[in-house]
Amino acid sequence: MTQTENDILKTLLELESTVAQMATSNPKPNLLPIFTRLEELTKQLPPKTAPDLLHYLHKKSYQKARLWLEGRDAENAAGNCHGHRE
Repeated sequence: MTQTENDILKTLLELESTVAQMATSNPKPNLLPIFTRLEELTKQLPPKTAPDLLHYLHKKSYQKARLWLEGRDAENAAGNCHGHRE
């Protein structure tokens, strides 16, 4: 895993943790900085990055991206996007 991919995984885990706390948080956490960081990190990925990972990140399928980065892509259910996986 590249450093950028590792940073994306850490940010995805932070996002999941923050979202899980939203029901009981007051005030509600601001998710915008996390989404902005994910977009910036995605732009830093080299062109040779795995197409599935890029697809998940560009489509904001963050749970699927997390599973892919954790080596658990087989757990991802096929989505409505046709042609991104064979």
